[in-house]
Amino acid sequence: MKIGEQNIGPGQPPYVIAEIGVNHDGEVSRALELTDAAADAGADAVKLQLFETDRLMSKAAKLAAYQKNAGETDPLAMLRRLELSIDEMAQVVDRAHKRGIHAIVTVFSVELVELAERLPWDAYKSASPDIINKPLLAAMAATGKPMIVSTGASELDEVTRAADWFGGIRDRLAFLQCVSCYPAPEAALDGIAAVSHATGLPSGYSDHTPEVDTPMRAIQAGACMFEKHLTYSTSAAGPDHAASLEPPGMADYVAIAKAGVCIHAPDDGMKQVLDCERDVREVSRQSLVTTRPLATGHTITRADLTIKRPGSGLPPYMFEELIGRTLARDVEMDVPLAEEDLA
Repeated sequence: MKIGEQNIGPGQPPYVIAEIGVNHDGEVSRALELTDAAADAGADAVKLQLFETDRLMSKAAKLAAYQKNAGETDPLAMLRRLELSIDEMAQVVDRAHKRGIHAIVTVFSVELVELAERLPWDAYKSASPDIINKPLLAAMAATGKPMIVSTGASELDEVTRAADWFGGIRDRLAFLQCVSCYPAPEAALDGIAAVSHATGLPSGYSDHTPEVDTPMRAIQAGACMFEKHLTYSTSAAGPDHAASLEPPGMADYVAIAKAGVCIHAPDDGMKQVLDCERDVREVSRQSLVTTRPLATGHTITRADLTIKRPGSGLPPYMFEELIGRTLARDVEMDVPLAEEDLA
């Protein structure tokens, strides 16, 4: 796999992504400061998150436990506070490229991929909860850009199913083992090899542990790519700061990673959903959600469905299967569609 002119895989130095995420607190000036910090730390790329709150969250949306622990009380208010516009993101992409590093984006809604394509991103990355979101993964893959797929809170068969969806783009595809807990109480590095062998693709590690030396062990487990959250202060208010590194820690992290050389993943490995991930798996995955009130006996059309959080309804990969099905009962607007709703 390549991002820009950089080869990623065995025999190469690990590729390190500094995840700004929402640690900019909704302020583009802070995002630019963190981009400079990532470049100063020696990271290969920064990553942002493109979302629009009302596209992402249905009225059934809930906070994850780690978000509550960070002091959040309302999921919609939290995300609205943390949005960056595409014009603001353009400034970050430009700063990253001027500093000689890549700019990567995670898009959370299929309708926003076209918007994202206005900017010269070097790669796309999917969030762990979207391992089941076939329409979104397909839309990002169709851009022709390199794709990185995160696998937190997923079973191995969900990972292999997603890999099968990508068909002919395997030369620009990588998967990341991840523990979707913030911070992660254990690294679960065995999942790196499990993911690599199950997909036959380069594998890396999206690191939510509080440590800076994880790369030493993760490289031996087969990691060729790392993602680590970067913040200006781990004590700042917000959902992800506490699971991040400040700039000096990021510099140490990158130095440790770059001291290693990627190897082929060892033969043994295991991936499973950890108990600490089950809350995020339900709250942060997306479901098929109604766009308007639907009456008993209605035949479902494309216009009737969108994809939003939480993951309590039918999964997004069933979108095409539901077209033409009829409803067994009335369904409200903006709620996840359940199997019991179908005739």
